[in-house]
Amino acid sequence: MLELDAVSRRYGEVVALDDLTLSVPNGTICGFVGPNGAGKTTAMRIVLGVLAADAGEVRWDGRPVDAATRAQFGYMPEERGLYPKMRATDQLEYLARLHGVAQADARAAAARWIERMGLAERARDRVEALSLGNQQRVQLAAALVHDPVGLVLDEPFSGLDPIGVDVMSEVLRERAAKGVSVLFSSHQLELVERLCDTGAIIKDGRLVAAVTVAELRARGGGGAWRVVVRGAAADWAQRVEGVRVVSSDDGGVLVALEGADEQALLDAARAAGRVCHFAREEPTLAELFRGVVAA
Repeated sequence: MLELDAVSRRYGEVVALDDLTLSVPNGTICGFVGPNGAGKTTAMRIVLGVLAADAGEVRWDGRPVDAATRAQFGYMPEERGLYPKMRATDQLEYLARLHGVAQADARAAAARWIERMGLAERARDRVEALSLGNQQRVQLAAALVHDPVGLVLDEPFSGLDPIGVDVMSEVLRERAAKGVSVLFSSHQLELVERLCDTGAIIKDGRLVAAVTVAELRARGGGGAWRVVVRGAAADWAQRVEGVRVVSSDDGGVLVALEGADEQALLDAARAAGRVCHFAREEPTLAELFRGVVAA
């Protein structure tokens, strides 16, 4: 398990991380989200030893992380961390060797991950000749080529087309299923909601929420109800006690329950006309994120 325990970091007068505590159990995927400048990249760089913490500790399976442990992690920086003039497979083989993989095994792993990323036809191309999306695929392969026990990925989905997103999502699920701890940051909250076991929201260097996606949804309350009633007066829902109309259109209304329950709402809808649709709409992670960050 990867743990950050009371980690702090300052840049002069600027507090980048303020007593940040976070854990990512083995075999889970944690989405690390927050506004720009919240401290996500700083936290990831401290995990990898690129930066030093002013206070606090990073642990792996209960022990402080040292250089030998970090060599077992896979890291994908937000900025390109590749040699542009090296060929894709040569680069992966070289990086695997830096992590201590034997030459024959490194060559086989490089070929395997190039194939897995859908880049077999571009394997001998220089990185600089690849599109930004394909460079991103090579960058992920570089984080995986030495079979890491933990993955720390900074905006891994940036620049990918839908097929690339699907490939990367599948790879991360596969790694988690094999017991790897995965921590990745993203501004694409729908991906975090769909892919992750847990979400960690950071604001001003402090962790403001670290729960499962189901728990995050629960924090948004019971959600709203979408109701479509044919032949009803336009203001039928406004006249129901304990119901607040959030929005309305030609197709129906979105309401929040503020004292009434869903059965009372359904009874009122039936009395107003023919009910064609009646369903709960859970808040999205994006809506919850805005609420937590704005608080």
